[in-house]
Formats: sequence, C-alpha cells, structure tokens
Amino acid sequence: MLAAVADDFTGATDLAMMLRASGHRVVVTIEDAELTAEQLSTVDAVVVALKTRTAEVADAVDRSHAALTRLRGWGADRFYVKYCSTFDSTDRGNIGPVLDAALDLLGSSRCVVVPSLPANGRRVREGLLHVGEKLLENSSMRHHPLTPMTRSRVADLLRPQTVHAVAEIHREQILRGATALREALEATDSPYIVLDTENEEDLRTIGAAVAGNVLVSGGSGLALGIPGPAGEVDDWQAPTAGRRAVLCGSVSAQSLAQIEHASRTQPVHVIDVPAAAADPAATAQRIVAWIDEQTEQAIPVVCAARTREDVLSPVEGLDPAATVEAVIAAVAAQLVDSGRSRALIVAGGESSGAVVGALGATALRIGPEIAPGVCWSLTESGGTAVALALKSGNFGADDMFTTAWEVLA
Repeated sequence: MLAAVADDFTGATDLAMMLRASGHRVVVTIEDAELTAEQLSTVDAVVVALKTRTAEVADAVDRSHAALTRLRGWGADRFYVKYCSTFDSTDRGNIGPVLDAALDLLGSSRCVVVPSLPANGRRVREGLLHVGEKLLENSSMRHHPLTPMTRSRVADLLRPQTVHAVAEIHREQILRGATALREALEATDSPYIVLDTENEEDLRTIGAAVAGNVLVSGGSGLALGIPGPAGEVDDWQAPTAGRRAVLCGSVSAQSLAQIEHASRTQPVHVIDVPAAAADPAATAQRIVAWIDEQTEQAIPVVCAARTREDVLSPVEGLDPAATVEAVIAAVAAQLVDSGRSRALIVAGGESSGAVVGALGATALRIGPEIAPGVCWSLTESGGTAVALALKSGNFGADDMFTTAWEVLA
C-alpha cells in the first residue's frame, strides 16, 4: 500500500485526486483517525491530511512522524511526503525538517524532491521553480503573508532547512528515460535530489524511476507518474446538494480573483474579523442568517477578504487567520447539521482542515476533478453524506465558485 502525509487538507485532496487519476482507489483521512480493516481492504492508497505547513517546526515533525508510524502499522510499504507545488516554507521549515524525520524513521537513504505540477504551471527548469512563466520569486508567492518565497532555486530553498546535502538532476537526464534516471539517482551521494520537470511525460518517467523507493516527496504532480493497480476508478455518487455555499478563508491572489468573479452574480459577505474575534459563535449565527436571506438559486460566498487591502495583519490580541477559520468552521457545521447544505466549497488549506474537523469527518472518498488540483470528495457528517470541494488558495479558474457545482449534477 502507498501511504502519504500532506501538510494541509487541500494538499491532501489534491494528491489523492492525482493518485485516483493514476489508478489508485484512495481515501483521505485526518491525522488522528483510525481506519478499519474493512476500509483499508477497499483502497490502494491512504493520504493523511495534517495541518503542519505553518505549524511550529517541532510540532510539524512530531505530527508527521506519528502519521507515518501509524501508516506503517496499517501495512504501508511505500511513502510520499506531499508539500505545496510552490514549496511554501521558510528557512526554518517545515519541509526540510519533516523530510529529515521521514528519512530517519523509514531508513531511507534517498528522497527525490519534485514540487512540479505542470497542469497548474509549476515547473522546475535547471533547478529553478517557475509559476507560469515567472520565477517563483517574481510570482504572487513573493508576498505571501506566512511563507514569502523570495528565491526560486529549489535546492537553495531546501538547504537551510535540512542537515543533509541537496543535489539537482536536470531535464536532459530525465529525457534519457526511467532506467537511466534510476541509475543517475543511485549514483548521487546526496540524500535529496531536486528533479527538473516540464510536463506529465517527465512525471511518468520520474514515477517509473522511483517506483521501488521507500520514500518520495513532492507536490501532487508526481502521483501522476505512479501507476496504481485499480486502472480506471469510478466509485463516486454525489449527494443531494441542498443549499450551495462557498466558504473562503484564503486571501491568495487567485482566491480573491474567484471572489471578484463570483460577486458579479452572487452575494458576498466579508467576515467582520474584530467582531468575530470577540464572539465567533454570534458572528457565525449572523452569517448563517444572512445565507438564509438569499434566494434558493444563489450561491452565497463567505470570505475573509474581497481585496488585498481588506487583509488584516496579526496584532496583539487578534489572530485574523485563526478567527476566520473558527467562524468558517462554525458556519459549515450549522449549514450541514441543520440539513441546509449537503455540498460546500471551502477555499484555503487551514480553513478546509477546520471545516472537516467541525463536521466530525474522519475519511474522505475522492471524487471527480473540478480543476487541476481541485476535486469533489465525499464524507459523512452525523451519518449523512456530504460533498466537499477543498480548494488550495492558489488553484482553480476564476469562475470556479460558480461552475464547480456542475460536476455534482
């Protein structure tokens, strides 16, 4: 069995979707959940969704170590550490420390580093990570409030985070095929090797070259190169949607563009963060009441901000991100528990984790793709089926908040 740990919920569903596309029956589970022997017998891959991307380093390492240990106990013999395709991290981590812990736990001597996701424009050329045609350092990620990315060479991003050496293998080697690449990897002394990747054919070559490796790492794209035993997977049955709603805690440039697009035809409510910090439960109740006021055909959008100028910075006594997560989670729970909604879009990794926790969901069966890196998933809350689209802030087309529902029809 292939097992993976992902540093947030949207990353977990993104990876699981790619594994499904490559022929795996796959389930996503939260970090403390237990899967039964029956559940494990119906899947080829398990992805554990953690909340470690911006956690304290020691906490991220401990939680990742615990998840990998549990997965090994479930019978996993191959492991995948998944991080964001823009390598979101600081010089302290958390990618490097988590990889170091995985190497030690699993007794692996080598781990490829493949952040590329060509379908979303993330490519590594000559060791440099590009977002579209821009270098990472010149993309919108340069201004990320938690993990500003000011360098583009992946090896230079990883080196300050790890005690191990980091090497590079460029594309001319990958174009020689899987056998030649495997030999090049085995001849490399460095435990970490960053690989160039331009397209999905490169990912298939890399996947074939590392098929026998105990540990691999990367964005979700690498999963497309790892063939599963199930062939074509079709195990999705959408629930009745009920009231549709979008809950957006992300303030990334793409999420703001999606809110702007939706606002042309749909109602938008910006969370009053100071008021929510004082009384999150009351704020959530007011938002649910506002949703109830909208027409049945409307797709209400609840968000942390509509523009970059709306984004609040942390100050003493106020943590905007945590406040927004708490409100969004409470709104989701009220919508689902009351029977108003059976399908929600949640934007932002931390917000997605908060919503899954509030719904008491322990496992998500991965369903159809909405956009590269985004899919519908099916879970249970209080014994009732609920469809969730958990979206990374940077993913999805501008119109995703209004068009994603067509997949449920």
